[in-house]
Amino acid sequence: MKRITLLIITFSLMIPAFSCKGQTQEHVHYLTTADFLEKVHDYKKNPDTWEYKGKLPCLIDFYADWCRPCKMLSPVIEELAARYQGKVIFYKVNVDKEKELSAAFGIQSIPSLLFVPMQGQPAMNAGVLPKETLEAYIKSFILGIKE
Repeated sequence: MKRITLLIITFSLMIPAFSCKGQTQEHVHYLTTADFLEKVHDYKKNPDTWEYKGKLPCLIDFYADWCRPCKMLSPVIEELAARYQGKVIFYKVNVDKEKELSAAFGIQSIPSLLFVPMQGQPAMNAGVLPKETLEAYIKSFILGIKE
């Protein structure tokens, strides 16, 4: 199987650690591989061409339950999902449970974020982004807002 080639954007900035105990993920949807193939992109049928299936742009958080940086990022993702509800869909993919999907995207470091605009190629970021940087990227890359 060919891997989908994505633009990789790497930031080494870290957001401050804080507890996500008791946090809910009511605005974030969890994806299985089957859900991804149906709602986002069928990389089995189209391994060489990106074809987004969604009705809104999306951000996909590849994470693991045991990952401390993932836990640090989780409340930020939930906050932004609530803020951009109806404009951007926020998904989470558990890399331990969805190994095929993680392998298809070459996930080697978590958290990894896949930014998917309505048109054009998606972009991947490995690592934790500060909330301000993440929001700026959502506005400019995913939503195409020029400020």
